[in-house]
Amino acid sequence: MSHKYSGGCSHIHTHSDSDPIDNHTCHCSVCKGVTGQDTTHVVFFNHDDVVVDHEDKLKRQPFNANNPDGPLELCTCGECGAPVMLDDKQSRIRVIVPNLMGYGDQIEPAPYHAFYDPASGVPKPSDGRPVYEGLRPDFVWPEGS
Repeated sequence: MSHKYSGGCSHIHTHSDSDPIDNHTCHCSVCKGVTGQDTTHVVFFNHDDVVVDHEDKLKRQPFNANNPDGPLELCTCGECGAPVMLDDKQSRIRVIVPNLMGYGDQIEPAPYHAFYDPASGVPKPSDGRPVYEGLRPDFVWPEGS
């Protein structure tokens, strides 16, 4: 059966038949450190909308080394080490980085820039998309379970 969105690696597969609740280009230092990318295309789904076929094979580690007790865990394949998703310990969201987690171009490009910090010294994006110092102002965190 095909799904609206699917990714993962050859050992662990993820999919969603629901649209993301947020889609942005992230400029935060944590994403830069974890991905090695200057900016990262980040997509939030409601937690229960992303299905994982072999969750028991995931290796979990803190997403933010400076906040190891924070809510997000980086989940990688215990067999090949590929990044699979970020999982929220509060069960609010699951996060996909399309170009690193097997989703490729299945998800629309990000409509805005998030977590831009003018103090970083990096020029403010000028591609016409809105730029925010956090998530878009109308974003509402879903309830956890």
